[in-house]
Amino acid sequence: GLAAEGGTPAHLAAPPAEKERAAEAAAAAVAAAPPQAQPQYPPAQHTQSGREFAIGAPEAGSEGPEHLDGPGGAVEVTGGSGQVPLPADDELPPEPLDNPRRLLVWPEPDVSTQQALTDRGYRPVIVHSREEVDAQIAAYPAALFVDPLTGPITRTALQSLRQAAVAAEVPVLVTAGLGLASREAAYGADPAVLLKALAPRDSEQHPPRVLLVEEHAAIAEAMAATLGRRGMQTAHAPSDADAVQLAAQVRPNLVVMDLMQVRRRRAGIIDWLRANGMLNRTPFVVYTSASIDHAELPGLASGETVLFLAERSTSPEVQSRIVDLLAKIGAN
Repeated sequence: GLAAEGGTPAHLAAPPAEKERAAEAAAAAVAAAPPQAQPQYPPAQHTQSGREFAIGAPEAGSEGPEHLDGPGGAVEVTGGSGQVPLPADDELPPEPLDNPRRLLVWPEPDVSTQQALTDRGYRPVIVHSREEVDAQIAAYPAALFVDPLTGPITRTALQSLRQAAVAAEVPVLVTAGLGLASREAAYGADPAVLLKALAPRDSEQHPPRVLLVEEHAAIAEAMAATLGRRGMQTAHAPSDADAVQLAAQVRPNLVVMDLMQVRRRRAGIIDWLRANGMLNRTPFVVYTSASIDHAELPGLASGETVLFLAERSTSPEVQSRIVDLLAKIGAN
């Protein structure tokens, strides 16, 4: 008959022996093919980028793994030669540079501040040294936030971090609390010592110019006197709006102000500094003075009491204002 078993036309059905010979010939041809003729496919574990990373263990006491792009993070250990990356999906937008936005902080933030920063869309990154600041610059951090609530800060380290941030054009915000004490009780806590470590100067021949924004004249006069004893010049403005007028005349190296004086929703000294290209090189210090008894202010003039720096207030109102201020400073 014309049909083989199963209804296949007889002339299309190859005898079993011929099938085996054809399979052997095909296998031999594959085995004899030169290696470079075979397509190279990336191993399954590297299908995304064609690179392999070794991630360092987190430092002792840290809460989780190091960020891949931070110091001590990912290190490329293979060159990726001969591996073909899969084509990117052109439909998808590129990844944002850094979302949430990085905020350099020192020392480690307390729990409520960490939460407030995270809620506002920041990723706090703790830095302890100039080298650690330098390692973060490529990610365009919003600011360096020095908030000494969880540990002491040294003048030397503060100066080093400030220099690194200013050199990298990263704005600097420092918080403090301002208090009154008898001259004996406040021994060694002169605010001018810390502020001098923060104040850049135009040259060795020029004293740093400090713009002080403080509504109480007695506090302003006492602050100007203590700064003057440390070789700094002070220009005093009673409000944020007045500070804008004064800044144009003195072009300050450092701005120091009562946190409650910062205009949260309207333009003020922060906006003026940015508009004039000075925000990235003019450190900003805000202090809370809620603990000051205004009945004791006359003692500043007589010398019975003196100003000293302490920890800032952590009230919800203060936390909110500080995060608002960081958002204003870190705005592109």
